[in-house]
Amino acid sequence: MKNQAELTVNATDELHEECGVFGMYDFDGGDVAPSIYYGLFALQHRGQESCGIAVSDTEGPKGKVLTHKDMGLVNEVFTPESLEKLKGDIGVGHVRYSTAGASTRENAQPLVLNYVKGTLGLAHNGNLINANQLRRELEYTGAIFQTTIDSEVIAYIIARERLKSKTVEEAVRRAALKLKGAYALVVMSPRKLIGARDPFGFKPLVIGKRDNAYMLASETCALETLGAEYVRDVEPGEVVTISPEHGIQSDKSMCLPPEQHARCIFEYIYFARPDSHIDGKSVYAARIKAGRFLAQDSPVDADLVVGVPESGNVAAMGYSMESGIPYGMAFVKNGYVGRTFIKPAQSSRESSVAIKLNAMKEAVSGKRVIMIDDSIVRGTTSNRIVNMLREAGATEVHVRISSPPFLWPCYFGTDIPVREQLIAYNRTIEQIRELIGADSLGYLEIDRLEQMVDGLPICKGCFTGTYPMEPPKDDIRGEYIDKR
Repeated sequence: MKNQAELTVNATDELHEECGVFGMYDFDGGDVAPSIYYGLFALQHRGQESCGIAVSDTEGPKGKVLTHKDMGLVNEVFTPESLEKLKGDIGVGHVRYSTAGASTRENAQPLVLNYVKGTLGLAHNGNLINANQLRRELEYTGAIFQTTIDSEVIAYIIARERLKSKTVEEAVRRAALKLKGAYALVVMSPRKLIGARDPFGFKPLVIGKRDNAYMLASETCALETLGAEYVRDVEPGEVVTISPEHGIQSDKSMCLPPEQHARCIFEYIYFARPDSHIDGKSVYAARIKAGRFLAQDSPVDADLVVGVPESGNVAAMGYSMESGIPYGMAFVKNGYVGRTFIKPAQSSRESSVAIKLNAMKEAVSGKRVIMIDDSIVRGTTSNRIVNMLREAGATEVHVRISSPPFLWPCYFGTDIPVREQLIAYNRTIEQIRELIGADSLGYLEIDRLEQMVDGLPICKGCFTGTYPMEPPKDDIRGEYIDKR
């Protein structure tokens, strides 16, 4: 029986990413846990359900790994005392939001696996479309699973491949050949730090260096937080191995031709921090372009351009630059509300949107407002925010969205739901406009997506239904899949 105040994760109809990963190896032997903590703190936007750090001392007892993980934000899970106990010069860290696998402490990462050849610590960002099949195969050969997440499947396969491989990096590569879907992996062995990215490049992974320490991270903003130098991106399909003996070693045997890459466009639209660069492209610049394109393709007379915090703000600036309409701040965001908080009961008057956002009457009263947001998923939040602006005195509210309409689910690590739950499914833009209560509505044109990222090959499956690989036949997300 549910409590009157129900804990919710997706209270405001937002999109969520699966995870952020971070790894570090200090060749001088310094403790890496404090740096991993700050790296995860910089990646907190990628996952706010759980987090963890696993470290090992390369000069200590082989196979001894110290781990601390739990549900909650980075600064809630870790204390100075818990970090002090994590002694080791190599380690991996993780922040999680679940798209597959329940939101429980057991599913928190990194995962640590003890096996015949030693130990593995693994952090994974992404979603495998053949995870159920791989799990069944492993179970039939005696594997016993402790979690419901893809990452444990990956860890098991790496461990099994290690038994017939000369090196751990060879085992990672051989395991990767069996995986279908999206993955950015950071793997810690007793003496090596390994990073791997799926051949399509769905999820980002970058290499950094500070003094005599190397890092792997989901985004460049985590490197900058630590004062580390950006070395380069891990290429789609590449496996990199970092060790004191050889520095950075690269295996590109799984790499596809660049034209077959399929990066998740939502890294640029929404997921990544605006101060990050992914595959050489500035997230900030991509969002400015999206706003400019909206102004060119969906112009409207108005007095003020505003963004829905945070990801709508930069696109709103781009719209303002292109249109000449002043940019302003219409919303105050409560920065202390994470994605998991106590949602008001249906009978309560408190709105979960109003708890997070509040419109400023002085900014919008008597004005025609253009409101820029990154997406509309189910439409419930957009309706409430439009009403919020009207109640604050806006005379007109014109909504512009810096992505095309969602028409298909995502299977690669973004929680875009099944088609029937999407507001754009079987509705015209005019019908959507009526449902959210806007005076006009415009979306980013599909052909603008590549232009946003200067022609970088991207995945547009959630907009077009055409995926880089065949979507799964079975239900990998605990919900009905449209069979088309």
